[in-house]
Amino acid sequence: MFKAHVAVTLRPSILDPQGKAIQHALHNLGATAIERVRVGKYIELWVEEDDEAAAEAIVREACEKLLANPVMEDFTIELERVEGEPA
Repeated sequence: MFKAHVAVTLRPSILDPQGKAIQHALHNLGATAIERVRVGKYIELWVEEDDEAAAEAIVREACEKLLANPVMEDFTIELERVEGEPA
């Protein structure tokens, strides 16, 4: 079994109003050294598969079809072999 760590982020050319709002709020709290904020999604998937390449293909397909908008978002996948049931 593999645990996939998926990070979905807006492409650099896409404006991020939520990130701007967070940056503004952080500046109001005194964190003026923070110059840029980008907001994304973090998703964990447990894949019942023995082969790492097959597990990655399953997760990649999930990202391409559902988890990430291919027009606006990029994604990265990290796989970790795990034993047993998800906690």
